[in-house]
Amino acid sequence: MKKVLLSIAALGLFVLPAYATQGIREKSMQEIARVKKDNTIECTRKKDDGVIESKSAYSVKETQCTRKKDDGIIKLKSAYSVEETVQRFQSIAKEQGLNIVATVNHQAGAASVNQKLRPTQVIIFGNPAAGTPLMQCNQTAGIDLPQKALIWEDEQGQVWLGYNSPKFLSRRHQLKGCADEALERIGNALKMLAEKVTQ
Repeated sequence: MKKVLLSIAALGLFVLPAYATQGIREKSMQEIARVKKDNTIECTRKKDDGVIESKSAYSVKETQCTRKKDDGIIKLKSAYSVEETVQRFQSIAKEQGLNIVATVNHQAGAASVNQKLRPTQVIIFGNPAAGTPLMQCNQTAGIDLPQKALIWEDEQGQVWLGYNSPKFLSRRHQLKGCADEALERIGNALKMLAEKVTQ
């Protein structure tokens, strides 16, 4: 009888770990499948400020952290050339009371060091009345102010206008609950400006 009990006990000791191991294997396979499906892994974002930490033990090839589709940039197709879009943006922005701080021609910069780049320009613009409330909530918002508009031509010859989403700025600088109204006004103004410039 003792031998039977010992045998059952021994069998239990071996069976339970087998089930546990199977569960672990299944969970691991599901995790790997998820990684392969969307080319990303579960990441921890520290305060959502753009710093990403990997918490996975898989290989670097399998677990490269990648940002999802939302990169924080709102993009609109422009019906004009890069140069025309830049001129339209500057003109319409001034009409709306915005200050043009600077315009950076990256294509010209590349040419100055004997390198090639498709037409790419950045317009730095803003209004202290709009940006100051964001920095009053969190001064780190100053890294993204004044606002920037990127105008570029892609490999197919399509011209685009892009700018930072106010929602992205809110997440990045933890502005929710403090600068909601200011961000909504900025978002609406930028949307109207971008649509008027590109259409």
